[in-house]
Amino acid sequence: MYKVKILGAGSIGNHLTHASRRLGWDVVLCDRDPAALERTRHEIYPARYGAFDEAITLCEADQAPRGGFDLIFVGTPPASHVPLALEALEERPRAILVEKPLCTPDLEGAEKLRELSRSLGVEVFVGYNHSVGRAARAARARLGDLGRIETLDVEFREHWGGIFAAHPWLSGPEASYLGHWRQGGGASGEHSHAIHLWLDLAHAVGAGRVRAVTASLDYVASEAAEYDRLCLLNLTTEGGLCGRVVQDVVTSPPRKWARVQGDQGFVEIGIGGTDEVRSGGGGRETACERFEKTRPDDFIAELEHVRHVLNEDEPNGSLSLDRGLEAMLVVAAAHRSAREGRRIVIDPGAGFGPGSLQAD
Repeated sequence: MYKVKILGAGSIGNHLTHASRRLGWDVVLCDRDPAALERTRHEIYPARYGAFDEAITLCEADQAPRGGFDLIFVGTPPASHVPLALEALEERPRAILVEKPLCTPDLEGAEKLRELSRSLGVEVFVGYNHSVGRAARAARARLGDLGRIETLDVEFREHWGGIFAAHPWLSGPEASYLGHWRQGGGASGEHSHAIHLWLDLAHAVGAGRVRAVTASLDYVASEAAEYDRLCLLNLTTEGGLCGRVVQDVVTSPPRKWARVQGDQGFVEIGIGGTDEVRSGGGGRETACERFEKTRPDDFIAELEHVRHVLNEDEPNGSLSLDRGLEAMLVVAAAHRSAREGRRIVIDPGAGFGPGSLQAD
């Protein structure tokens, strides 16, 4: 049984806590705000999962135990992710899981986190759970049937009303990082599941890292908030694969979809209450496989992946720190491309800081 410390008692922290308990792990859930802990005990956890689990230890962050944990999860707002992950490394856990997006678009501290985690031998995961769900796994298993890959498209288009329904204590986007793209919010950060899934599929077909980004973003600005509600990306990898990512916070009903097109067939992923994988072409009949799930199941699958990696049953590719950093490089390049009106080239040999981005 793993001993887990979770930082942040908001929506994500509750999901990670519940998933950990479903796997039989011992959990300490921390937050600097006592009201957040009270919401967990009396509102969020019982409303989502039926009843509060008294085996969970709740404590204020400044009173949280240090050391002796197998896993530390960071489920706080993005601007605090890297600083808290660096602090967590001081405790020498077996692994750290950081919620997405990994950091803010300025990439501050990202390279330091990578270097220090490697030097200490601590595995770091980034919480893009849709990339390790059953649908994504089934889709990757079919990619070898597609022949030469010709293009790749991923969309996560979803009005963020559902996010605020899950966070009723927030009055709107201006009340949190969600309404501030520089803090990791907006469509580019909050729905960066699409960027990450694109990267994951591109690696799966051997196309390599993203080399160039051309972006158009639709920004909303007021005295209280500044965020992108629409993020349109054209991506090219170092292997020459071209494709598209669309993320927005305005589409209702939502569309979460991916398609890999080869010269001998296609694979599509649909993500929702029921995930689907469709495949066909190349003279084959179109087949559809469905995966029933709930939102908590996404987090259980994520933590099962963490367990498998730590048990050396599978490699840490999809949720690796490097893959999460790649996603943030694309986000950073997107904002720069939109601001400057030109293509941004990513130098894969220049690390994961702002210096790896160059105007074309």
